[in-house]
Amino acid sequence: MTILLLIRHGENDVMLRHLTGRTPGVSLNEKGRQQAEKLAEALIHAPLKAVYSSPLARAVETAQPLAQSHNLIVQTRPALIEVDYGEWQGRTYKQLGRLKMWKALLEKPSQIRFPGGETLSEVQQRITAELEGLIREWQLPADPKKKPDQVIAVVAHADIIRLALAYYLNMALDDYLRLWVAPASLSVVQHDGSGRPRVLNINQAAHFTWPEPQPPKTHRKSS
Repeated sequence: MTILLLIRHGENDVMLRHLTGRTPGVSLNEKGRQQAEKLAEALIHAPLKAVYSSPLARAVETAQPLAQSHNLIVQTRPALIEVDYGEWQGRTYKQLGRLKMWKALLEKPSQIRFPGGETLSEVQQRITAELEGLIREWQLPADPKKKPDQVIAVVAHADIIRLALAYYLNMALDDYLRLWVAPASLSVVQHDGSGRPRVLNINQAAHFTWPEPQPPKTHRKSS
């Protein structure tokens, strides 16, 4: 059984005003760094095997405290990168809100190609192929007595995670914007290698704590 921890990067100073996209050099702000630290603390008892990240700075910076707390390294994966918004990248939300295509995006996102960029269908295919590849890499034969869950963390971006969750929930792509993914939030997918993965959690904020593992029970023999 493989458990995917899908984590959105923490806050930065650009995200509330501009469509950041793949703009280089956008780092976490102070609140974002605190969010990353709190997330690492919340997951200190999670039996993490690996931490993967989008190559963009804000995602890597979110992944680093989590990886360090488990003596792991952050493995960047190009396929986890943010959506290519093309000509929209860097524009303010106020500017975008005036565009007819922006309104069309909100109504029928499956029919939109970002000018000079990707379609959301292409993005969903990219991210799910990457996640399914990681699942196959970590999948172990089902044997609850001998094989513990393989828990891996994937740090990426809001639309990337929403599109992945829509896929695992078997939602229509046009409904993906109904899913909310907050900064530094955690969503959890459990996959046993079958065609029926389970979404265990969506958009969990970091005031939770992963339960500490309990020592195995010993059974005394009756004399």
